[in-house]
This record gives sequence, structure tokens and C-alpha cells, in this order.
Amino acid sequence: MAAQSPILPIKGKRNVLVTSALPYVNNVPHLGNVVGSVLSADVFARFSKLRDRPTLYICGTDEYGTATETKALETGQTPQELCDEFHAKHKEVYDWFQIGFDYFGRTTTPKQTEIVQDIFLKLHQNGFLEERTTTQPYCEKHQGYLADRFVEGTCPKCNYDDARGDQCDKCGGLLDPFDLINPRCKIDGAQPVPRDTKHIFLLLNKLQPDVEEWFEKAQKDHGWPQNGVSITKSWLKKGLEGRSITRDLKWGVPIPLPGYENKVIYVWFDACIGYPSITANYTDEWEQWWKNPDEVTLYQFMGKDNVPFHTVIFPGSEIGTGYKWTMLNHLSTTEYLNYENGKFSKSRGIGVFGNQVKDIGISPSVWRYYLLSNRPEAGDTQFEWQSFAQANNSELLANFGNFVNRIVKFVNAKCDSTIPDFSASYKDETFDFAAWIARINSLLGEYVDLLERVHLRAGVKKLMELSTEGNLLLQQSLAWHSTCASC
Repeated sequence: MAAQSPILPIKGKRNVLVTSALPYVNNVPHLGNVVGSVLSADVFARFSKLRDRPTLYICGTDEYGTATETKALETGQTPQELCDEFHAKHKEVYDWFQIGFDYFGRTTTPKQTEIVQDIFLKLHQNGFLEERTTTQPYCEKHQGYLADRFVEGTCPKCNYDDARGDQCDKCGGLLDPFDLINPRCKIDGAQPVPRDTKHIFLLLNKLQPDVEEWFEKAQKDHGWPQNGVSITKSWLKKGLEGRSITRDLKWGVPIPLPGYENKVIYVWFDACIGYPSITANYTDEWEQWWKNPDEVTLYQFMGKDNVPFHTVIFPGSEIGTGYKWTMLNHLSTTEYLNYENGKFSKSRGIGVFGNQVKDIGISPSVWRYYLLSNRPEAGDTQFEWQSFAQANNSELLANFGNFVNRIVKFVNAKCDSTIPDFSASYKDETFDFAAWIARINSLLGEYVDLLERVHLRAGVKKLMELSTEGNLLLQQSLAWHSTCASC
């Protein structure tokens, strides 16, 4: 069988590039992760394709960084073995949810290294990178610098004795590893000492004027959601600063500068570059999508915690290269989906996770409907089993399922399994058919407008209104029944 040709932009058409935030590889996604990015992006990509627009939907697992090294240490695997295992688990979950990626890739590829290093060197060449000396925990026992997550100890805020160097899981407080009481190395238990080390900083402060100019135009032209706008504005108002984009780790993209052979590029800098690199693994003509702003419109879907990476840091990096990138046009963000008035927590066994859903015995379509109808667009929403059952029984089955079932049974029984030809001039003595058609067209127009603006939750509600109108027609129009009976 011949290989399928890649989806590419067509000059003169409305070409749509869709991404969902790259899920971090070291955990199985929960329902909030699913609805916040991949499911929402999937629905919009399907809609765009039905509108006959060349549309490419790209996603993949984000695999480099401290969390992967830490998890691999706990499981006794190499980081690559861990990534291979969890990449497959993520793909299995999304396949079950019927997420229609055009390509689902990963960031641990030669293309990722090539594109990340090219952007890094271009920023360096253009004067947006700077070497600085910082102080980090150092383990004298195994002779290595420690990332924040590799330092454990007692939380100074709540006295929890198993806090990490970046955050306490008990009280939620953000920490510095030097704040911990009785700090210890996660690898061998030795007490770390402070030691100076050199790192590369991205000078976002020098890029702020250009980032602000781009942001103001993009959010105004494309109607960004309020949470995306407010989060970005808060970063810009506070003032951007230089941020370290390198780490003393082994698992990551190598730094293409002399003297940095034992360090890697930090994951928060290279993660968003995964979008073009994954596209490059899909097609060698990836620049037709990613360096073609006049012909391509970019839609990006994510939870609100990912906003600054997509609206400040990645755009700043793109602008700093001087390349003509396809930059974010439409931003779609969600708040948090909570679980029965609490937070999802895998470690505490709270919530529903992707690998559990398929064993519950409920169709993917039911999950998709409930998550979309409960999508946390303007504020946090709750997953509740009672409302989940009600949504299935009282909405999906009683309304939409009932409408489809009645139509199929009726056409099979009385129209010889053939849908009759539609006639806009049809007259019905017991039913104002022309007014009904006008109402349907109006609702359909509203539905299309909602999805064009990526208001998916309202779009699902509007779709159910259309189904309700279909049920009313079947209930009220006896003449329509009679006409079909003669088919």
C-alpha cells in the first residue's frame, strides 16, 4: 500500500494548524488532562476538516527534564525506557477516547535536538542569551549538581518530612532547596552543599517590547479567553526577567556551546519546540506549516497552567530568532476539572485516570459528551458520578439518542431504509414546516459560530437544542408521518 501523502497547506485556502499541550510523559493522564487539551483540540480539528479546511492536528509526549530522571530513578529504569513505556500508555488512552491526531509524536527525537539547538544558537547569535553564575545544591558523595526535585527534606512551612526541593506535596508551598530542613540527596541520602555553577539565561526582558506588541494584536484580533489574557498580562505587568534555560542534568537536549558538555537545555524552553519538531517527524515539509504565517492559522489548546509558556516564553523565543514563524493566533484555555469537589491525585487514588476508563464499560462517546458539556471554560467545574449518569440518561440518551433511534427505526420500517428526498417547499397542514426550517437554520448558524470561536461547551448545548427540535418535529407533524409512510 502506498504511503498516505502528508496534510499540507494549500495556497489561498484557510489552512488550520491545531496543537494540544504536550502531556508530560511520566504519568497517565486523568480526565482533566483529557478535556483541557487533547479532547478539545480533537473536536475543533474535526470541525475544521468538516468545513473543508486543510487541517493538521499535532500532539505528542513531552519527555525530557527532571521529572523523567526522578521517576526513572524510582522505577529502576533508564529515562528512555520510562519514556518508551509511558508514550505507549498515553497513545493507548487517547486512542480509546477516539482522539483523531494526524500525528502523535514525542520530543526525544533527533529532529527535536536539531530544531531546539538551531533556535538556541540563533538566540545566542542575536544577543538574547547570557551566561550567569548561580548557586545550586551539589552532592559531594556522587559528585553531581542536584536539580530541585533531587533534594528532599523537611518542609519549613508545615514540617512535612518528605518535601521536595521545589514544592511540598503536603501544604503545597513553593520551596527553594536551600529552605529545606535537613536536606538530603534523593540518590544517595548525602547532605548537599551549595556550589556555584554557570548557566545560560534567556533575556526575556530584552524581548518584552516585541512580545507585548505581538500579544496585544493576537488577543485582540482572535478573541482570546479571559484567563489567557489575564495570565499573560500579569506576567508582562510584573516585567519579564532573564530565565535560566539550562540545567545540570543528563536527560535533555545537549547544549551546543563549548564548556557545557555536561549540561542540557531545560525542558520548559524546549517543550513548546516539540510542536514544530513533531511536525518535522510527520513531514519533511514542516516549515510549510510552521514558517508560513500568511497562509496558516494556529490554534493552541491547553490548561491555564500552561498559558505563560505559550504566550510569553515560546513567542519570545520565536521572535528572538528573527525567523518568520507561524505564531499563536487562537488561544483556547480551560480552568481545572476537579473530582467530586476535590483535586485529582494519582498518588492518593483520587479521580478517574485514562487507563481506568476503558475498564468501566461505558462508551467513549458518553465520556466525550459529558466532558465537553462540563468543559471548564470560564471557571473550575466538577466531575461527579451522579451528574455523569444524569448527563447520559437525561440528555444524551433521552434527547440525542432518542432522536437518532426514532429516525433510523422509522426510515427502516416505513421508507424501505431509504431517506426521502428533502423538499424545502414541502407543506404540512398540521405543522409550519417553513418556520421550522428557518428555526433550524438559525440554530445551525449559531452552532457554527460558537465552534468557529472555539466555545465548545456552548456548542454542545446548541447541538442538543437542534436534537430537541428534531424530536418536536417527529412528535407534532402527523402529516409528515403520513407522507413518509407512503415512501
